[in-house]
Amino acid sequence: MIGWKFGEYQAGPEGGTPFERLLKVFQELLMYTSGDVNEALSWLTELDKEYKLTDNNYGMADFIQDLIDKGYLKQPDQQQGGFTIAAKMEIALRQKALEDVFGNIKKAKQGNHSTKAEGRGDELTAELRPYEFGDQLDKLAVSESLRNAQINHGIEEFKLTHEDLEVHETFYQSQTSTVLMIDISHSMILYGEDRITPAKRVAMALSEFITTRYPKDTLDIIVFGDDAWQIEIKDLPFLQVGPYHTNTVAGLELAMDLLRRRRNPNKQIFMITDGKPTCIKKGKKYYKNSFGIDRTILTRTLNLAQSCRKIGIPITTFMIARDPYLVRFVDSFTRANNGKAFYSSLDGLGEFVFRDYKTNKSKRSR
Repeated sequence: MIGWKFGEYQAGPEGGTPFERLLKVFQELLMYTSGDVNEALSWLTELDKEYKLTDNNYGMADFIQDLIDKGYLKQPDQQQGGFTIAAKMEIALRQKALEDVFGNIKKAKQGNHSTKAEGRGDELTAELRPYEFGDQLDKLAVSESLRNAQINHGIEEFKLTHEDLEVHETFYQSQTSTVLMIDISHSMILYGEDRITPAKRVAMALSEFITTRYPKDTLDIIVFGDDAWQIEIKDLPFLQVGPYHTNTVAGLELAMDLLRRRRNPNKQIFMITDGKPTCIKKGKKYYKNSFGIDRTILTRTLNLAQSCRKIGIPITTFMIARDPYLVRFVDSFTRANNGKAFYSSLDGLGEFVFRDYKTNKSKRSR
């Protein structure tokens, strides 16, 4: 049974209204309770008793009513039996995750994944070059072109010719299709260590980052245990670990299937896991082995990594464990795919995801 140890609550330097301060704590609790509103409210009530989060002017009842009035919670009904998260709260949770994980990001224009290659593109640069047939006229450097015409032909016989025209250089704005794989096997909460909450926090932050900053990109999220299946972005707060083994093969097969449907030539897989593969499916039956590195399971997994390499899909593995034999597996997996691997602490997971996402985005062949 997993548990949490809370310290004394301290409001940040930004202060805020009583509602805003309580909302931040409540959102954090929602992450730990997998979106269970009633359990989160119960924890918040206990924290209030212990650390006096409210006072006579603004109490828990006022906070709950504000959550309803502001559209964060839905009123309970007879069938649901309690409060449920509204769409506004789902968005707010993703935005908070984005701020927590990628807080150092400056807001950029939508869809502006720049590459180092110059050519026809979307983002103007300060560099100029002579006009060439086929260049888009909206990239025309008007002032410089008129100045050239004046210098070349004079004021008396002013005319604008092909030789006078200059255009701005541009960076090509690439698009990328990403599949994010999240391990929900039992080991993600084994020995009382909560690894799934940071993992899904990163997934929420990444989904908010892509959908708001790069709307032309695609993001598919899948979870894998004994099997693998796709989930929606809105389901991330409710994600829970199950009594599963780790079927990495099923996750990779589904990820490859999703990416095959994308016409975008730039494709990649991110995999967040804390352990080696321990399960594959043979026909309708499962073959499982949790002890050591099973050669049968390993071979199937490495073969898929090589298949992804052959069709140009890099896999970046984020390993949230440091056991030597697990590191050896990830090294073998990464070599087979020619991908990347990060051995991260839970606290550093988000920074690594963002860094690699931006790096992969900058690689685009013309």
